[in-house]
Amino acid sequence: MVGIDRIRRVIAGPWTPPKFGKAPYLWVTSIGFLFLKYTRGLPGPGEGAALALTMLVFVPMYFASFWQHRERALNVLLVLGFCLLGALWARHNPGASTFFIFACAMCAGIESQRRAYLLMAVVLALALLVALPLGRSQLYFVLPALAGGIPIGVSSIMESSVRRSRDQLLRKQEEVEYMATIAERERISRDLHDLLGHTLSLITLKAELAGKLVERDPAACRAEIKDIETSARTALSEVRAAVTGYRQTGFAHELGSARVSLAAARVTLGATVAPIALPAAAENVLSLALREAVTNIVRHAGARHCELSLALEHGKIVLRVADDGTSLTSVGALLHGNGLSGMHERVEALGGTLALRLERGLALELRLPMGAAA
Repeated sequence: MVGIDRIRRVIAGPWTPPKFGKAPYLWVTSIGFLFLKYTRGLPGPGEGAALALTMLVFVPMYFASFWQHRERALNVLLVLGFCLLGALWARHNPGASTFFIFACAMCAGIESQRRAYLLMAVVLALALLVALPLGRSQLYFVLPALAGGIPIGVSSIMESSVRRSRDQLLRKQEEVEYMATIAERERISRDLHDLLGHTLSLITLKAELAGKLVERDPAACRAEIKDIETSARTALSEVRAAVTGYRQTGFAHELGSARVSLAAARVTLGATVAPIALPAAAENVLSLALREAVTNIVRHAGARHCELSLALEHGKIVLRVADDGTSLTSVGALLHGNGLSGMHERVEALGGTLALRLERGLALELRLPMGAAA
């Protein structure tokens, strides 16, 4: 029963990791080159049965190759399995060279780039060896294998390397954010302890003293209770002030967080910030805009350098953030796909403007009137 349930889960999918999207289901159609031969005539019963058996072996191997296996040798075995299918069909069907192209692409499953390229070289060498005894049909087999296998294999390995680097970067960013959260919690804990520890101890002592004086000296008891009330009100106002400070961290705090996030993403930051007394509402919008811009740079831009400036120009607060990323191709997609649409509404509510431009990378310019309401 356990085996049947597992088979059902496999059939239900997904057959490839979500990060690949729907592309693998399109790429698998390249197996159609194996069937070009039969456009001139249907295969015989034996060859037809061999084709069916080949598809039953090929399809599971193809989709299995997209998953990261703990056993690295399994990735190599899958690549060599494609080569074996190509070798078995080479004498009967020149379109079998497509198996070697698939094998080159699946070399990307090897984590080490050097080993991936070495394995791809082995695949191409096997294709040449298989083609040697084919006689006149050598070129029909070798040329597609080389012309398709080399560029597809190289691009697949490079894309896989970029994807792994991006995944590693996101994991590091999550670790940085988690550690920052832990540090902030510890800071709040220390602050509250320092803030309330002495006051609460004082209130406890005065309450005990008031209890002892309640019958012996009512006047002194009333004085102690008055001190308790004063101390409690003072502690309450201090707690409110502290909580307000935690909630409104301000632009300077957000800039510090941006430095940490960009550094974790290996993006250098050049910041020029003028000393401006920012209105509360404007500072909140600027902080959120900076946070959203940094998030987009880390997750989507593929940038290596970012320039940030905050200045006062002609009575307007101007924030500029520009990166040298190359991943974005459309500003419209960014506006509709990320949080900047909501940011645009906040900026307009304060009478400001938000502009995005694709230059060397993405450039954001936010302008707010200096008199933005608090």
